[in-house]
This record gives sequence, structure tokens and C-alpha cells, in this order.
Amino acid sequence: MHPAWSVIFFTVLAGMGQGLFLMLVRADGLGADPRELAIGGAISVVLMGVGLLCSFFHLGHPMRAWRAIAMWRTSWLSREVIVLPLTIAVIALWSLEHYLGKPHTGVLGAVGVVLCFVLWYCTGMIYACLRFLREWAHWLTLVNFVLLGWMSGATLFAALWHAAYGADAGRSTIIAALVLTLAAWAMRLASLVRNRGLKPVSTAQSAIGVKTAKLKQMSQGATGGSFNTREFFHGKSMAFVGSVKSIAIALSFGVPAFLLLVATQYPFVGLPALAAASQLLGLLAERWLFFAQANHPQNIYYQAVA
Repeated sequence: MHPAWSVIFFTVLAGMGQGLFLMLVRADGLGADPRELAIGGAISVVLMGVGLLCSFFHLGHPMRAWRAIAMWRTSWLSREVIVLPLTIAVIALWSLEHYLGKPHTGVLGAVGVVLCFVLWYCTGMIYACLRFLREWAHWLTLVNFVLLGWMSGATLFAALWHAAYGADAGRSTIIAALVLTLAAWAMRLASLVRNRGLKPVSTAQSAIGVKTAKLKQMSQGATGGSFNTREFFHGKSMAFVGSVKSIAIALSFGVPAFLLLVATQYPFVGLPALAAASQLLGLLAERWLFFAQANHPQNIYYQAVA
């Protein structure tokens, strides 16, 4: 598939905001300062809001975006469009109540956590429900959406926490980020190994309904590029895709895991921040890889020529 940068930024930033909120609710239960939690909640809202804004650039007619909710009975995209602003509103209200020192924020926190997981599920199912894209049609797609967002949010939380309270504060936040990073790493590698072993179900013969074994395609079926060749194929070489995979794995998991591991023993304030920056860049590459590796069956007919 052709990766759309608007969707890449949306999934990365919104997921990070959701993961950050989960860590804020955990800190709330441990008695963290309400004003600090309010600031963290505001950052979560900004991340998700910027992600939502980025998603508008993927629309052909942004002014008609409100119509996306019309198919909520059958469309996971419509459900995501409904759940996302609701989640942002709940997190914003949770943050405001902390800022004002209001009681009973635990209920809002619990609702916000549930909505974060529902939002991850809706976003993941947009891709996992597409049975003809076998790289996506698996439960690992859902798991990876949850763990990647939670991981990046936890690392960002560790960076913010240490910046606010100093290098000696909150060793448990670094450990939580490290554990989530390792778990996300394991699940993403599992999905990559699975995808590498997939065999195409369709063939050039089944694509055009001709059963002869001697079928050989001489051209892509058109004199120039088309919507199909632009939208359903990334247009990059396999060497380029392999390089992106290496960068994504290194920056999303390897480098942050190393920095967080070092930070557990040598708690310098800058280490969690570097880990968070590395994960942000790495996840942008990882999301590009996620979309690029989905091999649309129509590419068998076009022979992946774009």
C-alpha cells in the first residue's frame, strides 16, 4: 500500500497521547501532584488533537468530514471518528478537574482509560478487518497498535516526570517504559516474522481469470500510472523498504531500550528524553513500514509497477 503521511502522523501522535494518559492515571493513583497531572493531561490532549488535525489532510473533501460518522453501524472508521473526540473531551475534562483541584477525578480517569483502549481497538480494526490484506488481517495488528502507543506514551511520561522532578525521581517510570518497549518489540518482531512467511493466495492467472500456466505479463496494463498504481503500491525498491525496517526497529525499540536500561542504573534526566525522541522518529518509520508492507492483491496484476 502507499503510506499516507497524514495517517502515519495521526496513528503515532494519537497513540502516544493515549499511552501518556494511561501513565498519568497510574501516577494519579500513586498520589502525584494534581497540577503536574493537569499539565501532562494537556500534553496528551495536544498530541491527540494534532493527530486528529493531521488526519484531515487525508480527506479528499475535509469540509465533509462530519459525514464519516454516518456509517457507524458497519464501519470501524466511523466508530473511530466518534470515539476519538469523545476520548479527547474526557481527557481534557480530567485535566481541568485536576488543575482546579476538584475531587472524583478517578471516575473520569477510568472512563478515559476505557475509551483509550476502545479507540485503539477501533483504529486497529480499520486495518485488521481487511481480510484481503493478509499482512494486516491478524490479531497482532490490534496488539501492536496498543503496545506501540502505550510504549511511546510511557517513555514520554518518564521523560516528562524526570524533567519535572529530577534524575532521582521515579525509577519505576523508567522500568515501566522499558518493559513496555520490550513487549512492543517482541510483538512487532512476531508480526514481521509472520508477514515474511506469507504466501500470495492470488496469482496472475486468478487476477484476470485465465488458467494457463504459461501466462506472462508484458506490461502493467496501462500506458501510464493510474490511481491503482499510485494508491496501492509504495513505489520504493525492496532495498529501501529493508532500510526503513532496520531504522524503524533500531529507533523504535533498540536505541530506546538501551537508553532506558542505562537510565535505570545512571538516572540522568536526558536519557528518557532521548529515548522518547528516538521512539517518535522510529515510530514514524515503523508506521510507514506497516502500510508499505501490506501487499494489495491488485499488485499481482500490475506487477507492482507504479
